[in-house]
Amino acid sequence: MEILKTFKFLTIVLLLFFVVIYILVVSYVYFNQVGMIFQSARLPKDFKFDYQQKFEELNIKSFDGINLNGLLFKAENSKGLIFYLHGNAGTLETWGKIAKVYTKLGYDIFILDYRSFGKSEGEIENEDQLNKDVSVVYKKMLERYPEDKIIITGYSIGSGLATILASQNKPKALILQAPYYSFTELSSSRVPFFPNFMKKFSLETRDYLPKIKGPIYIFHGIEDQLIPFKNSVRLNELLKSDKNLFLLKNQDHIGINENEDFQNQLKIILQ
Repeated sequence: MEILKTFKFLTIVLLLFFVVIYILVVSYVYFNQVGMIFQSARLPKDFKFDYQQKFEELNIKSFDGINLNGLLFKAENSKGLIFYLHGNAGTLETWGKIAKVYTKLGYDIFILDYRSFGKSEGEIENEDQLNKDVSVVYKKMLERYPEDKIIITGYSIGSGLATILASQNKPKALILQAPYYSFTELSSSRVPFFPNFMKKFSLETRDYLPKIKGPIYIFHGIEDQLIPFKNSVRLNELLKSDKNLFLLKNQDHIGINENEDFQNQLKIILQ
């Protein structure tokens, strides 16, 4: 009998130990999830961008008063604008290098640094905040370009934001690079123990994509290990068309803009 009591006591202690560990781990993930998703880096306010093509630096005041920084690269005889939402790492210091891919095809391109990235002010707190930021900046660009000349483009984490934005507006088209079917689902594959209701970012691309009326083009590297290309296959199934999806051979998650097959197809899209 004494042995049985001891066993029960040890079992309870062990269970309590694992419960405490679980609570500690979940708490850590909850309070650090923004930093786990967004690998932001600051640039000094006096930082000078150095690109060998025409560009304009813009500071746009967001809904809560903070300034968001972006670069508008300009093409000769512009046919319109690429409104570009980049991935979860890097700043305009590096992302600006992709501009020539688009300007040489006759399109201006505006690239936004999210809050806490580069020279943009503020801190990222949740998805709603980011969507509001992107919407405010998009409306600002509508003062310069007619919407039927704007193509919204999103890479990786930016693909969900781009899809939501496109579903709420009427751009000429939407281009997605290495998108996810559902960020909630994708994050669960990384931290399966973390409850969905505690996640600050859901970015359900699957829910917004069917709401978009204009053309949609999806590009994904077959060798992508971070966001497997099956995410794009599933998104394409929602569109019920075999003309939307372009799988890039020998392409991983990084560098789609430099991919020759992507550039060849982009040329056709932007003609």
